[in-house]
Amino acid sequence: MNRFEAPAKERSLAGRTGSGRAAIQDNLERLRSAQKPARGTAAYSRYVNRPLGRQVAALAHRLGISPNQATVVSATLSACGIALIALRPPDVLSAVLVPVLLAFGYVMDSVDGQLARLRGQGSAAGEWLDHTVDLVKTLCLHLAVLISWYRWPPLEGSVVLLIPMGFLVVATTTYFGLILLPTLRRAAPADPATLPPENPLRAWLLLPVDYGMVCWLFLLLASPTLFFAGYSAFGICAALALAAALRKWWRELRTQDRERAAVGVP
Repeated sequence: MNRFEAPAKERSLAGRTGSGRAAIQDNLERLRSAQKPARGTAAYSRYVNRPLGRQVAALAHRLGISPNQATVVSATLSACGIALIALRPPDVLSAVLVPVLLAFGYVMDSVDGQLARLRGQGSAAGEWLDHTVDLVKTLCLHLAVLISWYRWPPLEGSVVLLIPMGFLVVATTTYFGLILLPTLRRAAPADPATLPPENPLRAWLLLPVDYGMVCWLFLLLASPTLFFAGYSAFGICAALALAAALRKWWRELRTQDRERAAVGVP
């Protein structure tokens, strides 16, 4: 979650704690009025993870938990789930524990940014910590699948190991692109109110590349064949989405370069 700057609207949320259930409800109302735009986000993150994050953030703020502490909790939960993938044979218990740990870790990843809004504590250090944890989590998740398939192959033949390797490259490249692109854009971000309406199907079409859906994919761990099929399908969808995004980003930056060159701006 972006915590580098706390805009004026967000800073105004800080310092109002109240007490009891009324305070939590007040926190929820203030968070609803200070959400990041939903445009471009997949359905799970939009309709499940962010609303759950708001609920937890409202309670966490009441308990005095800081954004960085929420990030640490997110990292701990995710690390436990990832460790289980690599160290424990895929069975029913793993199929229950892993997705729950990963999914709640993802909720806490939303909580840290929402707490920053409530507390007015956006910071460069918090932004760095958040992105670093997200990157390590992305890398280690697919490395854990690679280790698991090496130890307990879902199919015969080592060729299956190429799938988590490929998924790792795709996920890391996607993350890098999403983080880097805003720093390369020279123009101010477009006002969401001026953009054309978003296709209502887009949020649902993006589900296979939503990290939250990847978390719940591990419900299939008890059936190695089903998990292999589902994980492979998600990897293919992620690769196709990355190819489309790379094409879009390249065109956008090339257009920006031409426009700046035309007016003599370096």
